[in-house]
Amino acid sequence: MKLLRSISANHRSLLGGFGRRNFAVSADDYAKRNYANNVSEYNTVIGSITSQRRNWLLRDVYDDMMLDGVKPERDTFRGLIAGSMKGVRLQDCFFFRDQMKSMGYIPDVVLYNFMIATCGKCKNSVEATRLFEEMKRLEVKPTGQTFICLINACAAAGRVDQVQAIVRDMTAAGLGLNKYCYAGLISAHKNKRPLAEDTSAKILELVENSKGWSSVEQPRDSAENVMMGIPEEELYNIPTANYITRRFGFVQRFLTVYHAAFHACADLKDVQAVDTLQEMLKKDNKTPDIFILIQILRCYLNSGDIDRGLKVFEDYMSSGSPPIPELYSTLIEGAMVGHTPKGMEVALEKLTEMTNRGVNLVPVTGNALLLAASGEKTGGYTLANMIWDLMQARNITPSLPAVQAYYNGLKDREIPEDDPRLLLVSRTLDNLRARFGRNPGQFGDRR
Repeated sequence: MKLLRSISANHRSLLGGFGRRNFAVSADDYAKRNYANNVSEYNTVIGSITSQRRNWLLRDVYDDMMLDGVKPERDTFRGLIAGSMKGVRLQDCFFFRDQMKSMGYIPDVVLYNFMIATCGKCKNSVEATRLFEEMKRLEVKPTGQTFICLINACAAAGRVDQVQAIVRDMTAAGLGLNKYCYAGLISAHKNKRPLAEDTSAKILELVENSKGWSSVEQPRDSAENVMMGIPEEELYNIPTANYITRRFGFVQRFLTVYHAAFHACADLKDVQAVDTLQEMLKKDNKTPDIFILIQILRCYLNSGDIDRGLKVFEDYMSSGSPPIPELYSTLIEGAMVGHTPKGMEVALEKLTEMTNRGVNLVPVTGNALLLAASGEKTGGYTLANMIWDLMQARNITPSLPAVQAYYNGLKDREIPEDDPRLLLVSRTLDNLRARFGRNPGQFGDRR
């Protein structure tokens, strides 16, 4: 009941009517429980839900519209499909598309772009291709943005052959390749399975070729995407999508191709390729932004080179730049790889430094660090205990997998059954299991 009341103060009770309604009530009671009366108010609710990332509620809102006898407009479906894309809910996208068609509306190119983009987020190149073919049958003319969505959808699935075919089609249609096309090509080579031996070499070659990229046809719907709060990086599933709005020079958008390349090489743990990319960046008289620094840290640390990773971090901090939580968390998590004595010492030192600087843990970071620290088999479990305590101090409830891993680590040590910490963790674990309905064996058996 409280959830949708917080979404919009302009509506009487925004969750009171969610779900199936019982109409055997008085008109006054129904009015109190109803949260929207017309299509305009429903559109506002849809926008509010999407902005708060509560995308799983969109189907409920749509069901309520049907129960109220309110006919959705084209803009209503646009909001529903855009929200489903943001929530990576592919089946909801298809449901709303089918509902739209049943009411006589033909999806326009903007909506097809959203659906193809959702396929990319789900790594489903088959459905993305089907949507593109459906556009042709319905005579919906694709834009340059449509081709780029399709490129990145196929790239997410590692379909290099399909990506190259789309590029040829774009070239034949007189469209040039822009930075997002090259980012897609890089992702396609990185995601291809099995990996080719010359994957890193191809990535470096693409970065070099991208320096002469031309402007792709400017899509007419880009202004609408901006109005709906959908940056191109999110639409094309670019690695920087979650950071594009960050301040302090976190992401420099003119480095998009380098972002994709550094991210790919970090995933491949190819230190030599990352070093080469840094040299190329220097030759271009450009300096790495924070996103690139994070990828360099990831590559060095995941490859076991703690010293080089630590130097990259210290060089940034000594430059007088503001402390960035993601840099700290990347260093701490990366130092814990293999749970070596030196790595755990560095991780503990940097976590302490991070706390002293007033950089707080957020739920996502805390869960990742707790999960990594809980894998320590020897030692005093100091780091995992500290992360747990920091999360408790900020009233952050860890995720079920993180609590399960932490609990198992505690049980592996000689801790009395009545230890307050063990009792609290056990109680938290039971509460999470009851809340999410998990079986004990799903994340490791209670021992």
